[in-house]
Amino acid sequence: MSNKLLINKNIVLGVTGSIAAYKSADLVRRLREAGAEVRVVMTKAACEFITPLTLQTLSGQPVAIELLDADQESAMGHIKLARWADWILIAPASADLIARLVHGRTNDLLSALCLASESPLAIAPAMNNKMWENKATQENVEILTARGVQILGPASGGQACGEQGEGRLLEPTNIVQELARLVVPGKLQTKKVVITAGPTYEHLDPVRYIGNKSSGKMGFAVAKAAREAGAEVILISGPVHLTTPAGVQRIDVESAQQMYDAVMESLGSSNIFIACAAVADYRPKQVEDSKIKKSQHDQLQLNLTSTVDILSAVVNQENKPFTVGFAAETERVIDYAQDKLHRKNLDMIAANKVGKGIGFEVDENALHVFWPQGSQKLPLASKTQLARNLMTLIIEQYYAKNSTQNS
Repeated sequence: MSNKLLINKNIVLGVTGSIAAYKSADLVRRLREAGAEVRVVMTKAACEFITPLTLQTLSGQPVAIELLDADQESAMGHIKLARWADWILIAPASADLIARLVHGRTNDLLSALCLASESPLAIAPAMNNKMWENKATQENVEILTARGVQILGPASGGQACGEQGEGRLLEPTNIVQELARLVVPGKLQTKKVVITAGPTYEHLDPVRYIGNKSSGKMGFAVAKAAREAGAEVILISGPVHLTTPAGVQRIDVESAQQMYDAVMESLGSSNIFIACAAVADYRPKQVEDSKIKKSQHDQLQLNLTSTVDILSAVVNQENKPFTVGFAAETERVIDYAQDKLHRKNLDMIAANKVGKGIGFEVDENALHVFWPQGSQKLPLASKTQLARNLMTLIIEQYYAKNSTQNS
């Protein structure tokens, strides 16, 4: 393993009250050897097993302990740490800390930091084997896994209490290897990814419009995941109220035609195009200059015409990028998705069922992803984690296709 797999990554290392806390000193050293910048956050219980001065000396940074520290919190210290972190790694993670994460407790700095951060979270459990096997702990771990938390270990073997079984903290070298595997740095370095997100609005008059439902959350999460993978990312978004992911270039549009124009302008030299946007299929033939007044008639007839097909325009480019479509369906999801994949000559399509309380304007989703040679289900997870899982698939298929074409 290269010793620089975590180069330029900002890692917040959380240390909790476990006898295995003594290994965190070696872990700090290993993380820094791998190229990471490390800031340590300790619980008060952790300080009973290893001194903050030890970890401060090894990390080269002050160790944070108190949630209500007057000096730190005057500058909202835990919020700054939450924004600074590329990853939060808790090792060792006690049974108590795992339970508090499940319930969103914020009674210490480490748990508050986790709740305030959108950064990916990995935990390396360490506890007595009976505590690890307890149904409560196992259910808590299942809940965290479903939320996208990465579980590293535990290992099996002799424990400090003299018993044998699962519950040992992974060795620091193994934790660094596992974290490096998750971070997957550089997979899209030098690559350009164009992503569309959100709805489009097609105006009837200066007041009214027709469009599709979309919060844009999935598209923004995909843009964040692509940027995490090292890509240059251009995000073309319809009208949404979301914060632009760090390092992402955002272009705001309103109509399908504006989105088409922005895509065509941005597409040059792009490697991957991901169409997450819910583009309106139709627009009014005529847009009134003034507000259409409500008449005494019960019906209003609208003459509609098709909007431009952005996906078809992309795949018909001479040097088309690897193209990923989305299919939001209320029924026959698999049939419609596979038809769209082949009819539009896409490289991949991500399908999901939508309806009341499903898919739109929620923070969790599930996808069924298809490509010409296969498919894979991505189970229900937060859209942030789901986007990372989807991006992993896209990267795999992108390089598989290019290796085939170049062979």
